[in-house]
Amino acid sequence: MGRFWTLLTYLHAMAGPAAMLLYPLYASVVAIESTSKVDDEQWLAYWIIYSFLTLLEMLLQPLLEWIPIWYDVKLAMVAWLVLPQFRGAAFIYEKFVREKLIKRHTALPNGKGKTTAKSVHFLTSNKHGEGEREL
Repeated sequence: MGRFWTLLTYLHAMAGPAAMLLYPLYASVVAIESTSKVDDEQWLAYWIIYSFLTLLEMLLQPLLEWIPIWYDVKLAMVAWLVLPQFRGAAFIYEKFVREKLIKRHTALPNGKGKTTAKSVHFLTSNKHGEGEREL
């Protein structure tokens, strides 16, 4: 039973880096090499959200160390972000991050009577890469 428990503990410890870093790194490289923009959006959104989660975790570390299941909750959340069946990272980005970004950046006039943000245009192009849509 001791060796089995050691193996289980080792696999549990390796699941985080594999799910949070190794698979996303591999999938990001595959997305860069593909012609589809949908997978690019998923993985760029993942890295944005993962970076934010990591920063938040660093700030809240004294509080999180009192929550014994935090690692498991984080692992489940990252699995939802990563798995292609759910496309959780793209969902979170579209529903929360993108709206906040557009609201914040569209307050500046572009000189043509419209308000827009050049830095957001690459984020707002349609899924098939057929140009930009108006904000």
